[in-house]
Amino acid sequence: MKTYERESFLKSFFIFLILLEVLLAINFWNENQVKKIEIEDKIHIEMKLCAYTSDCKGLKTDFVDKDDDKEENILYKDGDFYGYFKVPTTENYLMKIVYPGLQYIERVQQLENKLFKRFFFYSILAALVSLLFSIYALLPLQRALRINEEFVKDILHDFNTPISSMLINLKIFKREIGDNPKIQRLENNIESILSLQDNLRIFLKGVPAQSENFSLEELMKNRVNYFQVLYPDIQYKISIEKIYLKTNKDAFTRIVDNLLSNAGKYNIANGEVSIVFQGDSLTISDTGKGIKKPSKVFQRYYKEQDRGIGIGLHIVKKLCDEMAIEIHIKSRENEGTSISLNLSSVILPEEKD
Repeated sequence: MKTYERESFLKSFFIFLILLEVLLAINFWNENQVKKIEIEDKIHIEMKLCAYTSDCKGLKTDFVDKDDDKEENILYKDGDFYGYFKVPTTENYLMKIVYPGLQYIERVQQLENKLFKRFFFYSILAALVSLLFSIYALLPLQRALRINEEFVKDILHDFNTPISSMLINLKIFKREIGDNPKIQRLENNIESILSLQDNLRIFLKGVPAQSENFSLEELMKNRVNYFQVLYPDIQYKISIEKIYLKTNKDAFTRIVDNLLSNAGKYNIANGEVSIVFQGDSLTISDTGKGIKKPSKVFQRYYKEQDRGIGIGLHIVKKLCDEMAIEIHIKSRENEGTSISLNLSSVILPEEKD
């Protein structure tokens, strides 16, 4: 189950479960109140039986003077329950019958324990129902996602033949006429398409598990040379010490390519891109347009420009999360953007020392 499928499943499960639990709680609270009233009614009946049959087990009795303040056959509560009842042999006295409050509390506790056990049982049933409901609700989403993924995979596969043909013909053409800046740009553009294909594959499959050792400085210089051709008016500045990383090189290259591509694509004319490694962090800064809402840029399909489809930085965040690389972004409109990657988890230990 993928992250967004798991998120959808958990949200459906907990929302439905919470609704059922609220309904159960209301029902059992109402039942508890009704049962407590029934207990009080039973206590009153027991008092009446005590007065008429002298069967007063669990009750305390006394005789008090009759007066206007003492209403007969009424259940009073003041810590203990008590009531006043007629004495057949005299008109001047009333029998006061007391039901101890502790006994009432014990009866209420027994009731609440019984109700709690029932509530717990029904809560388990509610969880099972919520689970089945969530699975049932998730199935159409999973089918739609699978169809979408298969469609994208088919497109990626169909792209391979024309792109490979273009590369072969460009290489033949290059041999015939020699090096040419225009041909180089065409090759770089085709590589950009291939890079987008790799992004989509990663988007569908996730990060490959294998890792390798490589030089951060060499990788960054190589990628800067590539983007320098695509954005010849941008000035790239690199300040990286001799550092080696141990992680999936292809996935890390995807991260770097997306960041450098955005830094060049959304930069101002004759702008700058600065790549600096300091401490354990690699920071890529530009002098571009900036971002209105930096907190949203890692969301899938979010974009502030007409160009692109809004998955580049989402893929960057996904890759960083799976590679245990912390990513932070700072941006101001019309001033530029700075993105930092904390590489402490992928730097070779001997290099960190």
